[in-house]
Amino acid sequence: MKKNKSKSDNKSVRDSNLAGVTLENISKYFGDVVAVDDVSLKIKDKEFLTLLGPSGCGKTTTLRLIAGLETLNAGKIYLGNELINDVPPKDRDVAMVFQTYALYPHMSVYENMVFPLKIRKVPKEEAMNKVKYAADLLGIGELLERKPKQLSGGQSQRVALGRAIVRSPQVFLMDEPLSNLDAKLRVYMRTELIRLQKKLATTLIYVTHDQVEAMTMSDRVAIMNVGKILQVDSPHVIYREPIDTFVAGFIGSPPTNFIDCSYMKKDGKAYLDAGAFQMEVTNLKEIIDKEAKSKELILGSRPEDIHVSRKKPIGEFIEVEIYAVEPLGAENIIDLKIEEYLIKAKGPPDFEASIGEKMYIKINKEKIHIFDKTTKQAIV
Repeated sequence: MKKNKSKSDNKSVRDSNLAGVTLENISKYFGDVVAVDDVSLKIKDKEFLTLLGPSGCGKTTTLRLIAGLETLNAGKIYLGNELINDVPPKDRDVAMVFQTYALYPHMSVYENMVFPLKIRKVPKEEAMNKVKYAADLLGIGELLERKPKQLSGGQSQRVALGRAIVRSPQVFLMDEPLSNLDAKLRVYMRTELIRLQKKLATTLIYVTHDQVEAMTMSDRVAIMNVGKILQVDSPHVIYREPIDTFVAGFIGSPPTNFIDCSYMKKDGKAYLDAGAFQMEVTNLKEIIDKEAKSKELILGSRPEDIHVSRKKPIGEFIEVEIYAVEPLGAENIIDLKIEEYLIKAKGPPDFEASIGEKMYIKINKEKIHIFDKTTKQAIV
């Protein structure tokens, strides 16, 4: 069925949110380089929204524009109903957590956390209470007298979070805050961030290039590439209904397999012809006829939707050759060769095969994606 295309557009997306963030047609250029290109997006009150994309796609620049650390070339940014284009960073009711944590090395943990409150001339006792609350919330109460050099990566990350929490901002902005942690600690801190955001009931805009972080933590994900937002939706919808080949190829590990096909009809039936095999798609004939710009299409199938077997399965199947097997413990990634194509499937942990061995695959046709080869947009 046709995808619900949740692209950003040029319409006003502002409403009566009290603590949400609205971007209206914002753009940012660095010389001839377009970092953010006419982006419109509404982040809901108390929502955990992630900006996800490859390096250089514009996600960090978008975050810095919201924080006021970069100046807009065009567009408007609202915090709730307040236009904040000309509001200095220190006066925006947002708190940013940087990738490097940006702790002052000569200050203790307590001094780092209380610093933003001192700048705002918060009374001493109130500031102490705010720091104690944040430290207890993050489990770093015993670290308040230490200096940053005495902290582990995980502890430094908590201090940076605590310094943001004490401000009680309307919006948290986080720029890849887990990227400097080891793999085990990143998994733990993902859970802690989810719980923290729900407990504080605050809007959180999170930037990452790590799709696992985005998919496991977010209420919604906004996929960015070359300065534009391609799709905004829940992690489940983005995974199962990617809007184009970029999103389908960026989300998922291993990513979606793509095979070039020609669309053909014969004896009242419709097929995708990949040369090495044909797949009947008569049930999709009406939507393909309506949406395809040409006969050249791309078949997409996720690795978990491809079943590998030594015996010929019932119904449609494709003969393949084992190219390699990648054991991952809980599962195996099976690399398969179909003439000039290399595709990946997922298999059980006990799957064994020799390189060059002939096998058969069956693709779950209920979960395939079909893209127009010209536009790269999803048809099915």
